[in-house]
Amino acid sequence: MINRRRFLATAGAAGLGLLAARQASWAADTGLIMRTIPASGEQVPVLGAGTSGSFETAVDSPEFEALKEVMKIFFEGGATVFDTSPNYSNADAVLGQLLDEGGWRERCFLATKIAADSADAATAQWAESLRRLRTDKVELLQIHNLRDWRRQLPYARELKAQGKTRYVGVTHYLDSGLDDLEQILRSEKLDFIQIHYSVNSPAAARTVLPLAQDRGVAVLINRAFDDGRLFARVKDQPLPGWAEAVGVSSWAQMFLKFAISHPAVTAVIPATGKPHRQADQLKAGRGALLDTAQQKELMAKFA
Repeated sequence: MINRRRFLATAGAAGLGLLAARQASWAADTGLIMRTIPASGEQVPVLGAGTSGSFETAVDSPEFEALKEVMKIFFEGGATVFDTSPNYSNADAVLGQLLDEGGWRERCFLATKIAADSADAATAQWAESLRRLRTDKVELLQIHNLRDWRRQLPYARELKAQGKTRYVGVTHYLDSGLDDLEQILRSEKLDFIQIHYSVNSPAAARTVLPLAQDRGVAVLINRAFDDGRLFARVKDQPLPGWAEAVGVSSWAQMFLKFAISHPAVTAVIPATGKPHRQADQLKAGRGALLDTAQQKELMAKFA
């Protein structure tokens, strides 16, 4: 039995390694910038996607039909990282159906979360997440907004040991969570963290991002658009004069490129249900990054 378990674990790890290599190859062929996950050496594209809001839609709606095109543009453009949560209404079920119907699951670096307050609730939620996502494993399992993390992080590690996820991590989305994230980074072994970071909310760069880089922890960035509020601030405003030199032709690209220009950032995960916006956002994952002076100029503009 022990030998059989070891064989299955080794075979499973080899299969996951081959899949990761194929995902990286698909992305690299499209020219997307790749970043390395320190825990494994696996590479992922710097542009991913989230599902909050945009994937919370009825499956018989025009919005669902638009999401099919969003997915096609996303994966054919070389992106792989999709982040969801059981807390986002029916978003994970919609994502699971789209991945299944489009045949995209093999290309997807799929991330979801545990958001529960007891062991029983977490176990039930995890089983339901797999059902809704139409899969038997995910690439990344995160503890949502540090909720009951002292109990749920060990559970996520158990699932990793069982081959149900390749990586584990924790998430937050507000400055109020940065101190706790810093302490967890110092005390726990993590594969990933997820946090907000944007031109008007750069506090993570003071401690959490450098610490993650030092500790060898990959970073996903949420809320790079400040939940859309940044677009209202730049309405009718021209891009900086140097935008073209870094391959930026829209404010969405600029905001995303700001986030991925930090060396600690592994991928940024903006959510959209609009095909033309998905195509535009992918452009931020190619070409030159912003230098220190350009990043400081943007932070000063939106301070």
